[in-house]
Amino acid sequence: MAKTEAYACLGINNPLPDLIKRTNKYLLDLRLAKWITQRQYEKLCINPNNIELAHLYYLPKAHKPGTPLRPIVSGLKHPTIKISKFLDESLRPLFDKMASKTTVTSGFELLKQLQEWSKTNIRQETLFCTIDVTDLYTMVPQTEGVLSLKKMLDYFKLKQIGSLKIETIIRLSRFVM
Repeated sequence: MAKTEAYACLGINNPLPDLIKRTNKYLLDLRLAKWITQRQYEKLCINPNNIELAHLYYLPKAHKPGTPLRPIVSGLKHPTIKISKFLDESLRPLFDKMASKTTVTSGFELLKQLQEWSKTNIRQETLFCTIDVTDLYTMVPQTEGVLSLKKMLDYFKLKQIGSLKIETIIRLSRFVM
């Protein structure tokens, strides 16, 4: 966890009240500037009683020698989780559509694709590789993550998704990243 510098030990400092205040203020500012609707504001606003800091726990990798531990960061009650889920619900259909030709979701689907590809693209010399990406989520640079999102939205040439302007989606994405 230390190698990515994505996390820091808090010691006795509790940033939760400030995170709640900043998140609710950000949402109110968006609402007052008419970037989001009243309904969206109410949906995304934080109730401090239902929020907690992300926390770290470990799961054993039983399939590995020595049973090392896999660090898991749970942020299911983090102050920005509602915004993140809202963005995912809005953007997921677009991403799935864009990535449909390059995404394999099951072993059965992989075999089906390989059979199709073998008719035209796979030769005896073809090599298959797997890549193990470590610390994927903490290694995505925030600026590049937002730029990639913008690139995807530009690809679809959309002015808005539902009632959300693209600029609002970008603003919310910057905030949660």
